[in-house]
Amino acid sequence: MQTKILLDEEQIPKKWYNVQADLPSPLDPPLNPQTQKPIVPADLAAIFPAELIRQEVTTDRYVDIPEEVRDVFRLWRPTPLYRAHRLEKFLKTPAKIYYKWEGVSPAGSHKVNTAIPQAYYNMKEGVERIASETGAGQWGSSIAFATMLYEMECTIYMVRSSYEQKPYRKSMMHVWGAECIPSPSTRTASGRAVLAKDPDTPGSLGIAISEAVEDAVNHEKTNYALGSVLNHVCLHQTVIGLECREQLAMVDDYPDVVIGCVGGGTNFAGIGFPFAGDKLTGKHPDVDIIGAEPASCPTLTRGLYTYDLADEAGYTPMLKMFTLGHDFVPPSMHAGGLRYHGDSPIVSRLVHDGVMRAVAYHQSEVFDAAQTFARTEGIIVAPETSHAVKGAIDEALKCKQSGESKTILFNCSGHGNFDMSAYDAYYAGTLVDYEYPDALIKEALDRIPRIG
Repeated sequence: MQTKILLDEEQIPKKWYNVQADLPSPLDPPLNPQTQKPIVPADLAAIFPAELIRQEVTTDRYVDIPEEVRDVFRLWRPTPLYRAHRLEKFLKTPAKIYYKWEGVSPAGSHKVNTAIPQAYYNMKEGVERIASETGAGQWGSSIAFATMLYEMECTIYMVRSSYEQKPYRKSMMHVWGAECIPSPSTRTASGRAVLAKDPDTPGSLGIAISEAVEDAVNHEKTNYALGSVLNHVCLHQTVIGLECREQLAMVDDYPDVVIGCVGGGTNFAGIGFPFAGDKLTGKHPDVDIIGAEPASCPTLTRGLYTYDLADEAGYTPMLKMFTLGHDFVPPSMHAGGLRYHGDSPIVSRLVHDGVMRAVAYHQSEVFDAAQTFARTEGIIVAPETSHAVKGAIDEALKCKQSGESKTILFNCSGHGNFDMSAYDAYYAGTLVDYEYPDALIKEALDRIPRIG
């Protein structure tokens, strides 16, 4: 009946796992949007430090984690793995449910796992300021915390709808010394262009990325940092799954099902990639790895697998990924961290190849699941995380029907302590279950740049 499975600080992973090493064929390379030719590392040098560029392209199976980074990780890692006994009993399921609790980090989410190494590598190259974006604020809080530790300045463009819904995330950024600006803003040409077309736009991650990249390019000793999507960000998050594998081994268990919520994809990658590696190499070929996304921004379940820009203005390389179109602006919703038009190229590839799969949920049903979780396990999760909770409950109920005793693992990626307005809306009955119309998705997909 053990509830918490804990590792010692010395068991913090010493290396990140790179699933690219186990892909049957290489990823499709990022393309220069002007020439449509594969980019080279020098194309990224204007906004990224050399070590992150190396990590972006490497196919080495493991990448060393600097000891200076592991020393910072000791503030909250290793994170606990919980057995959800109370949830299992409530559901009357024969399944075993485990969740990795990433909400114990200083910023309250998994995002700090990549913010620390990104800030560290930039500091080592003499960068003095980071420009970045954030959706719901978990990444913004995390990069603000990380840059503070390394005595760097930080400017964060926060998607306007989340900026208005989650004021205390902005406050966290301010406490840690960062500047937080609602996006689109009048500070950048890309922001002004969007506002000229739609002054009342709720904003999007694609727009905020454009603003942050433009800021970084136009200021000396300033680099850009991204909290999701890119290969090196997925790499950094694998500390989650690597710890999970060790923790489950301590109780002689291994997951049949692994679940994470999906926006840009790196929280899902963090818990899923080590197990995807086991699947690809034949060690555990039957593990079911599921990404849970919002029905209002259904990238993996209704998007197109093709090359597209990673931002609205076209400053970024073109990535081969599932996409809803780079100028797709999803409706305002409380899971602001999942409002992104594309997904990680590696996650997209694994879903396309059938190594992973995806499901989509409406707001009301994920908040139903979050309430059940809070009233059994006690943790109030972020709206983003509630999608993974819903996925885990669904899989557990399938076991109840079939009588199977599967082991289910999900990433409980962050707390909802700054998201109580979303829960208020849920209890007031004002949440809207919006499913994006096929016609509007088609319009956005028609505007994707054509290759060749």
